[in-house]
Amino acid sequence: MANMIEVQIDSVRVHLMTPNRLVVLKQVNEDRYLPIWVGVYEAEAITVALQEVEVSRPLTHDLLKNVFNAFNARITRIEIVKLENDTYYGAIIADVNGKEIRIDSRSSDAIALSVRAHVPILVHASVMDVASIVPEVELAENVAPPPKAEPAPLSKEGAERLSVFENFLDKLDFDKPDENKSEDDSSDKPKKPKKK
Repeated sequence: MANMIEVQIDSVRVHLMTPNRLVVLKQVNEDRYLPIWVGVYEAEAITVALQEVEVSRPLTHDLLKNVFNAFNARITRIEIVKLENDTYYGAIIADVNGKEIRIDSRSSDAIALSVRAHVPILVHASVMDVASIVPEVELAENVAPPPKAEPAPLSKEGAERLSVFENFLDKLDFDKPDENKSEDDSSDKPKKPKKK
């Protein structure tokens, strides 16, 4: 288990354009994430267990957990051991009378079972190295902004285009009050109530 990295379920996300769902696993004590595409039913099975929704009859993964218990097998962990052709390979590790057994599993089913059995999820380091995502680090607030460069000189054509705006602004008279408004109608001053 030296090459294994513990992760926990960060979220289950919906892709709006396809029926697929995404389970995002987060490395414990690190900002590294492993996204795994899963089917709709597996995503619902994971979500139901995470939210501890009570169902009247056991779902498939609840049934599987009950079968382990009936045969005196204790699930100890689940592992995601390999990524090949965009497919994750998982394993359910159980203890049966002191003997460790490894059962091949789809990673989505193994994750759904781990939530019900409350056991750790471990990912092989090679899988994390290939498929994990690290969020971009935000720039520190106290970093000095880059020095401002002088604007490039305007070309003759550019100066002619801007002259239209200069002419327009020169015609505006901001200091001259509007002749159509009386002093009492000025929007800057509060209006006095009229006396009856």
